[in-house]
Amino acid sequence: MKFSQTEVRDIIVSTAILAFAFGGINGFPEALMVVGIAFLSHELLGHKLVAQRLGAEAEYRAWPTGLLIALAGSLVGFVFAAPGAVYFSQTARGGFAWTVHRFSKKEVGMIGLAGPVVNIAIGIASFLLFSVTSISLLARLASISFFLAFFNLLPFGPLDGQKVMQWDRRIWATAIGLSAVGYLF
Repeated sequence: MKFSQTEVRDIIVSTAILAFAFGGINGFPEALMVVGIAFLSHELLGHKLVAQRLGAEAEYRAWPTGLLIALAGSLVGFVFAAPGAVYFSQTARGGFAWTVHRFSKKEVGMIGLAGPVVNIAIGIASFLLFSVTSISLLARLASISFFLAFFNLLPFGPLDGQKVMQWDRRIWATAIGLSAVGYLF
């Protein structure tokens, strides 16, 4: 994976603001570790990696309004977890020339599903490790991972859920159901 300077800056700012939103001042160090794993895996190992594997140029970009909403919401006890997104192009480099590739609903849905699936996997693994070790950091990682998966699978406007639902409603229902059940545990 390649990263531009703008992307690295946006990832750092988004991670820090989400960590503050989830942890406040006192819980910031722990939240930074947990959010670092859950959020970065969602965006980079999920969306960006899958988009690139499908031939797209893909980069994370912060959404300043989403970052402000996350901060403001955290002050009243709700984290709006939409600090930005991985944007991918419909144009990809193929051989020696740039080619236009229109992504199908399935490909867009797969890219959208990738981030929440990574969070669900992290949530399950963290929960299982917590149940064996009782390390509270693992319980927090499971909770935030499932929350990020559930929130992103809501079927509204730029969230992942809309893309997944437009592709396959059964897959969407399974994924949001798993994330909801995981979060409740």
